[in-house]
Amino acid sequence: MYPALLVDVAIFILSLWVGFEVISKVPATLHTPLMSAANSIHGIVLAGAMLIAVTAHNTVGYIIAFLAAAFAAANVVGGYVVTGRMLKMFRRRPLAASQVAANGSHPNGHHDTGQAA
Repeated sequence: MYPALLVDVAIFILSLWVGFEVISKVPATLHTPLMSAANSIHGIVLAGAMLIAVTAHNTVGYIIAFLAAAFAAANVVGGYVVTGRMLKMFRRRPLAASQVAANGSHPNGHHDTGQAA
């Protein structure tokens, strides 16, 4: 085995182990926000895919660059979609017209006096 390849494999295995240890310690309530932010940060992977494409000199390099760019773009878009859906859960829902009439107040908390402002 080549020494550089052995170093790369060791770094890869250590990063898998550290990643597993960090993620396993995250509480369930924070997992979705953490992962959506991590997915949106994957734009650096897209930059790496472009770097691979620039340095590629054969068909295999071009295919790897295309696959890396496609997966990175899907991950970035997915991160923003999940973040958008998560933030939408925390928005207040507007009161329906029937609830406003039943309460006798407007959604902003002011009472309806029947007089024009």
